[in-house]
Amino acid sequence: MITEFIATACAGIFAGAAVYINLVQHPAAAELGTANAVRFFRQMYQRAAPIQASLALLGALAATWAWWNGSGWLWLVGASLLAFVIPFTLIVIAPTNNRLKDSSLDPASSKAKDLLARWSNLHAVRSIASLASFLVFVVALIRA
Repeated sequence: MITEFIATACAGIFAGAAVYINLVQHPAAAELGTANAVRFFRQMYQRAAPIQASLALLGALAATWAWWNGSGWLWLVGASLLAFVIPFTLIVIAPTNNRLKDSSLDPASSKAKDLLARWSNLHAVRSIASLASFLVFVVALIRA
């Protein structure tokens, strides 16, 4: 039961933070202007990346372990959804992250504004996947 709790907690924390970023933090930063939003992104990313990666990895591993030990197929589904955010981030989002972190990018440019919008859309995929994972885990807990 501890692995199910760990998986659910990790997915819930990840999803909560991801949704907050998409619905609150990123729009608020954008209202401060593109240059400030880019500067904020650079600082935020540096702090958030290790936490988010740890939550996704630990949650997916715990859920996989729960499934492996007979807790049911929903744990594998949730683990897959949560694990999905790792390669999605590394393969799909990383090029945008790297361009936003690049010191040669003019933070006030239209290119920077477009990159921020692209990043927000891509990050929404992470929000949806992690929220779906959390909901699957909650259903699995209720069914147990």
